[in-house]
Amino acid sequence: MQKQKKKLRDCVGSKFGAMLDMLTDRCATMCLLVTLAHFYPSYMFFFQLSMALDIASHWLHLHSSVVQGGASHKLIDLSANPILRIYYHSKIVLFCMCAGNELFYCMLYLLHFTEGPIIWFIGLWKLICILTFPVSIVKSGISVVQLIAASKNMVSLDMAEREKAQAKTE
Repeated sequence: MQKQKKKLRDCVGSKFGAMLDMLTDRCATMCLLVTLAHFYPSYMFFFQLSMALDIASHWLHLHSSVVQGGASHKLIDLSANPILRIYYHSKIVLFCMCAGNELFYCMLYLLHFTEGPIIWFIGLWKLICILTFPVSIVKSGISVVQLIAASKNMVSLDMAEREKAQAKTE
């Protein structure tokens, strides 16, 4: 039992821990989005787009971080994109964006069954949905920025490797 606890503690702050954290987050969100696509078929394309963007941006960002030798996708270079710098280095911003986005999806889930308690002539789940929708949109925008930045980063790494290989052959 002690060995298992030590192994678990060793995963915290490790590359494996970072990947596991991101993987569990992505899997949970994908399950919820698949359910929402089933509940709201007229919005299926948007849920699918959200899934694809979320997976692609996080995977490429994590991959480019690991290729550069980073222990975590959250430990990005401070000279990198200012939006991503704020997103990953401000725990408050990161928490609010992630929690707001997930809360939006959770409220859509609950809205499928009920509007929740009525407050000021509107259901609570609907009210929270309305309030968190802009957060979800901004979070999607950040995913686009993340995808572009990680793509540029990978292209730069590839170009540097090719130049280095070419210099060796000359």
